[in-house]
Amino acid sequence: MEDQIFQLQYALDTFYFLVMGALVMWMAAGFAMLEAGLVRAKNTTEILLKNVVLFAIACTAYMVVGYYIMYGGGLFLDGITGGETLVADALAKSKENGFDGDSVYSSASDFFFQVVFVATAMSIVSGAVAERMKLWAFMAFAVVMTGFIYPMEGNWTWGGGSVFGMFSLGDDFGFTDFAGSGIVHMAGAAAALSGVLLLGARKGKYGKNGQVNAIPGANLPLATLGTFILWMGWFGFNGGSVLKLGDIANSNLVALVFLNTNAAAAGGVIAALIVAKLLFGKADLTMALNGALAGLVAITAGPDTPSALAATLIGAAGGALVVFSIITLDKLKIDDPVGAISVHGVVGFWGLMAVPLTNSGTTFVGQLVGAATIFVWVFGASFVTWFVIKMIMGIRVSEEEEYEGVDIAECGMEAYPEFTGSK
Repeated sequence: MEDQIFQLQYALDTFYFLVMGALVMWMAAGFAMLEAGLVRAKNTTEILLKNVVLFAIACTAYMVVGYYIMYGGGLFLDGITGGETLVADALAKSKENGFDGDSVYSSASDFFFQVVFVATAMSIVSGAVAERMKLWAFMAFAVVMTGFIYPMEGNWTWGGGSVFGMFSLGDDFGFTDFAGSGIVHMAGAAAALSGVLLLGARKGKYGKNGQVNAIPGANLPLATLGTFILWMGWFGFNGGSVLKLGDIANSNLVALVFLNTNAAAAGGVIAALIVAKLLFGKADLTMALNGALAGLVAITAGPDTPSALAATLIGAAGGALVVFSIITLDKLKIDDPVGAISVHGVVGFWGLMAVPLTNSGTTFVGQLVGAATIFVWVFGASFVTWFVIKMIMGIRVSEEEEYEGVDIAECGMEAYPEFTGSK
C-alpha cells in the first residue's frame, strides 16, 4: 500500500513539474509578443525570429553542455539510446528515497524544467538589443550564454557549487533566490547591459543637447497580450519552483506562491501607473505593462514567505522602481527599447534584497554577495563574449540597414508589408 501511495505521489509530482515547465515555455511566446509590440514595424520579423531561434539554441546548448556544468548531469552523454538510462535513473532515485516526503523526479523532467529557465534568461537579452543588432551575432552569443555563462552562475547558486573554488553562496552566505530574481532575471539583464554598452543607441534616440526622443512601438495590443502571457506563465515559473505538489504541506505552499505571484504583479501595475501619472501627467500603458513584469520579477526571489499584502507591497515597490529606472537609463543614454534592463536587472536586484524582509533565514549581506557574484560574472563574461564577436563579425547592422529596418536586411521579409510600403 505504501509503495502504491509513493508511486502515485511520484507520478503527481512529476506531472506537476512538467506542466509548470510547459507554462514557463509559454513565456517564450509572451516575450516574443511583448518585444514585437514594442519595436517598430520594420523590425518585427527579426525580433520574432530571434525569440524562436534563441529558444531552440538554449534547448540544444543546455542539453549538450549547460546542464552538466550546472548540475553535473549530462543528457547528451547518454547517447542515442539514452532514454533507457533516464528511465533507470528515475527508478533508482525512487527506490533510494522511498516514501520519505523528499522531492524525487527523473533527470528528464528536471532538465525540461531547468532549460526553459535558461531560455527565459536569454529572452531578456533579445529585447534590449533590438532594432540594431546583427541576427547571427545575437545567435552566436546565445550559444555561449545558454551553454556556459548562465550554467556557471547557476552552478554556484542552485547547483550548490563553489565560486572559483573559494566559497559557496548557499553554505557560506545563506544566499536565497527561490525562483530566480537574480539567477535568471538579473543575469539576463547583466548580459543585455554589456551588449547594449558595446552596441550603442539606435539612430535618432538621443539628441545632441541631451534630449530623449521617444521611439514608439508598432503594436501596443500585441505588447499587452505578451504581458498577459508572461503573467500567466509566471505561475509556472514560481509555482513550479516548489518542485512538488503531492502532499498537504507542498500543496498549500504552491497555493501561497501562486497567490503572492499574482498579488505582486497587481501591485506593480498600480504603482507604475500612479508614478507615471504623477511624472508625465498621463496614464502610460507601456509603464503599466512594465510595472506588471517588475512586480513579477520582484516577488520571484521569495514568493514562499510573504503574506499577500507584503507581496503586493514588494511588487508595488518594483513597479515604482522600474519607472524611475527607465527614465534614468535614458538620461545615461543606455538605449533599451523594451525596458528589459530596468525590469529584470534593477528590479531583479530589488527582489533579492527584499527576501530578508519576510524570510528570517536570510541576511542582506548574503543576498548582496550573491547578487554581486551573479552580476560581476555574467556582465564580465558577456562583455568579453560580445567584444570577441564584435571583433570577428561585428554586432551592429549598417546605418542604412537600420534605417530601412532589420527585417529586410536580415530576414528578407516584413511582418506588415501592406503598411510599410515595400509591397
